[in-house]
Amino acid sequence: MTRRILIVLSEYGYWGEELIGPLETFDAAGYDVSFATPTGKRPVALPPSMDPDYIDPPLGRSVTSAETAAKVRALDTSDRLDNPLDLSSWLPDRPYRSQPDFLRAWEAYNARRDHIQGQIAERYDALLIVGGSGPIVDLANNWRVHDLILAFYGLDLPIAAECYGVACLAFAREQDNRTSIIRNKHVTGHCIEYDYKDGTGFMGTDFVIGPPPYPLEYILRDATGPRGAYHGNFGRETSVIVDYPFITGRSTPDSYLTGQKVVEVLEQGLRRWGFRT
Repeated sequence: MTRRILIVLSEYGYWGEELIGPLETFDAAGYDVSFATPTGKRPVALPPSMDPDYIDPPLGRSVTSAETAAKVRALDTSDRLDNPLDLSSWLPDRPYRSQPDFLRAWEAYNARRDHIQGQIAERYDALLIVGGSGPIVDLANNWRVHDLILAFYGLDLPIAAECYGVACLAFAREQDNRTSIIRNKHVTGHCIEYDYKDGTGFMGTDFVIGPPPYPLEYILRDATGPRGAYHGNFGRETSVIVDYPFITGRSTPDSYLTGQKVVEVLEQGLRRWGFRT
């Protein structure tokens, strides 16, 4: 049976290799891949992720090879990312408690979530959230994205995330207990040593901020306590952690390894990798 992967991308810019790495790995494994964005707009790669001459400030070197840049440009100009699934039309929005028909609206919301979980069970085998600066804007605090994650989590299906996409896991919480689903789990993500000090930009807007609006490392450290842990692996070339059902990758150099570990989780039953307790 062909494995089916749902990949969620920001509409404000994804980092090219963080899609290319897992996507090439899934393609090589013969998987069927579908794409989704918050409102159904076609995702686009961040320009620096297609530029081998771009020097990453925290690392002081290029993080994109000429070969990878060419692959990202080819995908960005192809029709493969056209017509992604629109999460805003597929998943319900959580109703305000102040609305007069809140009880009925909440019942309808929960019923829709149950229905979608059934659809996910029929359609997909794993979820991947791609990183880059874009997820800061439209994925990290998006309730529909959270509910999508919670649906995969409720089905005990693998959930992978890269870079700033890992923030979505920290914030995915049921409203009755509001505890992060990565509590007591082991994860990695963009460590503070690799964060930008200025110039974080987004696609489709002239808005540019200084450093990221939140230090992902601190969020993950707090969300995984008291018996889990954040693993930054600063100073090591790669950082990928598997603590089922989660597969997390720190940043760009971890893209192919993240995809590889998703395949090993699905095909070999891998449950823990990349950390010691």
